[in-house]
Amino acid sequence: MHVVVGTAGHIDHGKSALVRALTGTDPDRLKEEKERGMTTDLGFAFLGTDITVIDVPGHERFVRHMLAGASTIDFVVLVVAADDGVMPQTREHFEICRLMGIKRGLIAINKVDLVDEEWLEMVKLDVDEMVKGSFLEGAPMMPVSAITGKGVPELRQMINDLSRTVETKPDRGVFRMPIDRNFSMKGFGTVVAGTILSGHVHVGDTLELLPQKREVRVRGVQKHNAAVESIGLGERTALNLQGLEREAVTRGNVLATPGYYTPTLNFNATSKRTRPRSGGSTRTWSGGSGR
Repeated sequence: MHVVVGTAGHIDHGKSALVRALTGTDPDRLKEEKERGMTTDLGFAFLGTDITVIDVPGHERFVRHMLAGASTIDFVVLVVAADDGVMPQTREHFEICRLMGIKRGLIAINKVDLVDEEWLEMVKLDVDEMVKGSFLEGAPMMPVSAITGKGVPELRQMINDLSRTVETKPDRGVFRMPIDRNFSMKGFGTVVAGTILSGHVHVGDTLELLPQKREVRVRGVQKHNAAVESIGLGERTALNLQGLEREAVTRGNVLATPGYYTPTLNFNATSKRTRPRSGGSTRTWSGGSGR
């Protein structure tokens, strides 16, 4: 089974450096990211053949990109710098993961080469307090240094061990893949990438681009930068699409089995909750439509 791991954490806490140390791949692929030393968009790397790592930006201005990356992960590596401790985007990213229903994860305390043991213990206590009562309570907390390599082999092994506990996702049989990256390749045309949430896709298949409701043909399929004939549920893939200009697709669009999904801007929802009155009795309330 293929597993998708995502990073989370405050800016400059060393998420990208840790991904480089773990995988040997620099997830910062954009020129401006390398020049500024700051991640601004999603980055991708592979750990072995069955684990994809999605690196997310930590700056508050790019939280929408973080959300796009976190939306399809199986478990999270929350990175906290030992010299900084818990910071605003540490909490924000952590809350996003909670709201998205992520059930597994571990905590990497990075930059331990910059602090003494007493300070490190204080940071661990702060992190423990933040995650109390959540899916990360009691999760492995790994002291590491992406620069010196301390703890990196142990973290890599823990990620591999945790990946084996991820439950197999139910497959509805209908192909669906949110697009989180798109680009053009000379001689090939438009390429889109994402994590498959349902079904399978084969070279030569016809898919529907949503919400545009535009049919496209799959010219090529790649997994871990290698061409394959088909790919399925839970795996990350890059699809070379025929008959589609790059400008016609954007992050957040979805590729799906034709004719199955109907795009909509509005939906009706009713929510019932029980709230205690001051006197001990309860009342029920409901909500209407949303956009």
